[in-house]
Amino acid sequence: MKKVILGLSAFCLIAFTSCKDDATQKVDETKVAAAAERDASSSEFPVISFDEKEHDFGTIKQGTPVETVFTYTNTGKAPLVVSNIKSTCGCTVPSDYSKEPLAPGESSKFTVKFNGKGQNQVQKTVTLTTNTEKGSETVKIKAFVEKDPNAPAKGQPASFKKQ
Repeated sequence: MKKVILGLSAFCLIAFTSCKDDATQKVDETKVAAAAERDASSSEFPVISFDEKEHDFGTIKQGTPVETVFTYTNTGKAPLVVSNIKSTCGCTVPSDYSKEPLAPGESSKFTVKFNGKGQNQVQKTVTLTTNTEKGSETVKIKAFVEKDPNAPAKGQPASFKKQ
């Protein structure tokens, strides 16, 4: 019983002494206005718009390297930063991109090289790490890869030739 009374007394002491000052008197209106402005501007993300989001190389022979250039524009209200570009595999290599901030209305580009490996319909995704609202954007390349007629058949040694 003594513990309950002691605990209740401690709670009442803390409750009555912690609310001495009026909290509304401690609010600095200039800081509230600055925070509201900061929050409003933080909702303005850059927006990336591509000339094309998917490039089709058409039909290519197996092992034939091809490349394309993707062009993009910052259509948002804040600077756009592309911090990284990577592909789903080593056969597709993105290059020639800038990590510098891109002002609203400005455009930039990057190159994607595909080494022509694979069979039949091949599709690869390239992911851009950005400061857009989603945090990343993707583009795709695709091609129909024809088998090289001079390549040895599966199970045949490379030196075997049909007669």
